[in-house]
Amino acid sequence: MLNEYLKKILSARVYDVAVETPLHIAPFLTQRLNNQIWVKREDQQPVYSFKIRGAYNKVVQLSDEEKALGVVAASAGNHAQGLALSAKELGIKATIVMPRTTPDIKVKAVRARGAKVVLHGDAFDDAFAYSQKLVEEKGMTYIHPYDDPDVIAGQGTIGMEILRQLRGPVDAVFVPVGGGGLAAGVAAYIKALRPEVKVIGVESTESASLAAALAARKRVTLPQVGIFADGVAVAQIGKNTWEVCKDYIDDVVTCTPDEICAAIKDVFDDTRAVCEPAGALSVAGIKKYIEQEGCENQNLVAILSGANVNFDRLRYISEVAEIGEGREVILAVTIPEQPGSFQKFCSLIGKRPITEFNYRYADDDRAQIYCGVKVSADVGARDQLLEELRSENYPVLDITDDEMAKYHIRHMVGGHAPASVTDERLYRFEFPERPGALLNFLRKLGKHFNISLFHYRNHGAAYGRVLVGLQVPEGKTDQLENFMDAVGYPWWDETDNTTYQLFLR
Repeated sequence: MLNEYLKKILSARVYDVAVETPLHIAPFLTQRLNNQIWVKREDQQPVYSFKIRGAYNKVVQLSDEEKALGVVAASAGNHAQGLALSAKELGIKATIVMPRTTPDIKVKAVRARGAKVVLHGDAFDDAFAYSQKLVEEKGMTYIHPYDDPDVIAGQGTIGMEILRQLRGPVDAVFVPVGGGGLAAGVAAYIKALRPEVKVIGVESTESASLAAALAARKRVTLPQVGIFADGVAVAQIGKNTWEVCKDYIDDVVTCTPDEICAAIKDVFDDTRAVCEPAGALSVAGIKKYIEQEGCENQNLVAILSGANVNFDRLRYISEVAEIGEGREVILAVTIPEQPGSFQKFCSLIGKRPITEFNYRYADDDRAQIYCGVKVSADVGARDQLLEELRSENYPVLDITDDEMAKYHIRHMVGGHAPASVTDERLYRFEFPERPGALLNFLRKLGKHFNISLFHYRNHGAAYGRVLVGLQVPEGKTDQLENFMDAVGYPWWDETDNTTYQLFLR
């Protein structure tokens, strides 16, 4: 089998449209992980993913009769763009069937590359069924995104380039796995020529079909898959790809969405490229592999498989990247509802940067706060923070791994003030983004005014946006504002803001 795929890969026609992508050292990851981390930049393909290789290699080998009837695929992702550009290059009509729920940016990208887009159904299964109907009725050739020997061979040219570009020892190559086309192609080439090189598949924990198949020793269908890493959201490994992967993939590492988000940030720090979740999956796998195996001074290659990420997803990714890296702890803490208690709590946090703070006055005795704190990635740093707070008798709950808390509750903390809060004034500040800025403000505020509302979130800018509610007795407003001028942080009075009156007052 390996010899057959080796011949197919060596003769694959991909470079009419694809490019030989660079293999870069990732300096920050290399230094941090004590291994040489290399990244294969498939995000630099004309369609920003490796899929162009397999699609073109399949289409270019069709007969003249098949080309005349056109090609079709059901896809809402990178395969659609790869097939569209391949068909355009060869002068072939291409039809891409997409669910009606496909984001408009993807529909436009496929149309821009010359393909006809048919929107059908609300899910992929509906789109796939319609594509098969076109095959039956119009004689079109269905181009599978991964489970086809010619597609597998096209993707295998990545393995060929890696061995050519990295002349020295290669210890392991990490490959993202969805349907398995990329993994099978890379493994077939590398194992045929350099069997000592490990090929390690990396899957999302939400769609680990290869890991499940290896455990069962046969292909299985997952009951459901998560779509965060949509480029690898496949419920069952392909039939052809399984025949290769079951024998030639050395190991499989699975990574959570949080870990994938952290890897996207790592890739950006090293390359300034913004990968899609599936594109950064192999970097997440390398990090986890090193943690599990304790290896050092090895040459490890990650395939950055794509960069087709919707801009609106970046907010979500940035929110959880630090959590995925183990550098942010999310806490629910109960503190006394009295002047000075907020300052005491922040003093216990010490020089650890606070990334988020949500609080709303609830009753006269206790205050419940939602707090994000940056900690070092050292083992035990998270537990040390919890122990310090509990030693001071703070009821504290670590909710870092609570999905509902991270993605929903954090945006819902607050509400209207109770009737007893009649003297609240609302101020907006810009704090310098440096350790101690918040504590400086609280110390100067002292115990003169009670804080009844507080919201802050680190946005990675030079200044942090802070919203503060203060209980100001009648006749004390001038005193408060003189104090705020003395602190020196820019501030604005938002007490008369309409949205404040509607939602928080």
